[in-house]
Amino acid sequence: MTRVVLSNDKSFDAPPSSTILDAARAAGIVLEHSCKTGRCGTCKARVLRGATTPIGDDTSLSPAEREAGFILTCTTAAVDEVHLDIEDVSLLADFPSRTTPCRIDALDRPAPDVLRISLRFPPKAAPRYLPGQYVDIVGPNSVRRSYSVANAPSDDGKLELHIREVPGGTLSAYWFGAAKAGDLLRLEGPKGTFFLRDVAGLDLVFLATGTGIAPVKALLEGLAHRVEPGLPRSVTVLWGGRTPQDLYWQPTMDGPVALEYVPVLSRADADWTGARGHVQDVLLQRAPDLARCVVYACGSETMIENASSRLLAAGLSAKRFFSDAFVSSSV
Repeated sequence: MTRVVLSNDKSFDAPPSSTILDAARAAGIVLEHSCKTGRCGTCKARVLRGATTPIGDDTSLSPAEREAGFILTCTTAAVDEVHLDIEDVSLLADFPSRTTPCRIDALDRPAPDVLRISLRFPPKAAPRYLPGQYVDIVGPNSVRRSYSVANAPSDDGKLELHIREVPGGTLSAYWFGAAKAGDLLRLEGPKGTFFLRDVAGLDLVFLATGTGIAPVKALLEGLAHRVEPGLPRSVTVLWGGRTPQDLYWQPTMDGPVALEYVPVLSRADADWTGARGHVQDVLLQRAPDLARCVVYACGSETMIENASSRLLAAGLSAKRFFSDAFVSSSV
């Protein structure tokens, strides 16, 4: 048994057979994470002291990051006492993950390849969560997939999901071919550490691609209930798709801070008068004051990896870039 020490002096024991992330969870400590497969990079941490060893795939780390001492806590074990340059996400300890039965309350298609699902729960059984987190849905034949919650907690306790069709996907075949109101499913959650931190006085920027707009929608709904002095100076949403039909929702936010919405298309025709390209390119073209920005990115792994490297190179603090990569299943 070895010891892992965080930068805020919290520590926990870590057996050599366990990942650092799992050891923290066993000790009741929540570290940044999302996919837990080594692909999204959310759990990245820099080793200040001590030795570690990989026990899983860490493909999301670049050679430069490895050289600089970064590891992924979800695929790395501690060899001896390890000191990491990260803090725990203590707030999430109040939102433990649970398995709950649920039923489809309603479903519709806001876009040809997107399904919007509303889930209802037994009385007093709706999960408690923070806007931005995700849940696992266990469908027919115990097939499990992860989806971000697309609404902030509401009085009726219902959860909204945005599901994109995956050709040949096992659960996609159910969602887009057989799912109907009243179907019984199981939900496990909440999960993940994608939620709004301290944004007071900052320029808050959301980058989203595809159904990555779902957790952004939840975050905007949650933000509408914040009051001074916790409000950002500005809020901007850049949402990217290929064609206009991919942008199936109009980002809005009630509250004292105005929202600027910038739709971005990568395969627009000649009639499109809006921004073109990719959301991270458009953001950089706008020359934001990155010293005053905090960025929340959600969507494809490619977008998040590119946005992170380019924004950090342009001057954004690594501690002001938060992401939730949508890691696709192979089936």
